[in-house]
Amino acid sequence: QVQLVESGGGLVQPGGSLRLSCAASGFTFSSYPMTWVRQAPGKGLEWVSDINSGGNSKYYADSVKGRFTISRDNAKNTLLLQMNSLKPEDTAVYYCAIGKIRFPTTRGDSWGQGIEVTVSS
Repeated sequence: QVQLVESGGGLVQPGGSLRLSCAASGFTFSSYPMTWVRQAPGKGLEWVSDINSGGNSKYYADSVKGRFTISRDNAKNTLLLQMNSLKPEDTAVYYCAIGKIRFPTTRGDSWGQGIEVTVSS
């Protein structure tokens, strides 16, 4: 059974940092690219970043480029998202998902349950 569990979210002040983790199980994690997607309150799904199976190709949305870093530890079946210089507009529910999902429309079966990130003073 495929399972993705996000952790590490919470409330942070503008300019602060958070690191999100996604623990994967039930599939061969090291064989799949992985994606982070977010949904801000009242808005649609937004692709944030993705990484290839080996971890050496990474892509970012313009809105987070230079501030967020995606990585993975295939030995630990874990996907990470280091978020620095956070802004109020980064407030959203963040999802990890299996595959490369550049244009998310609906939440899929191979997504985690999501973790809230709130950036506010």
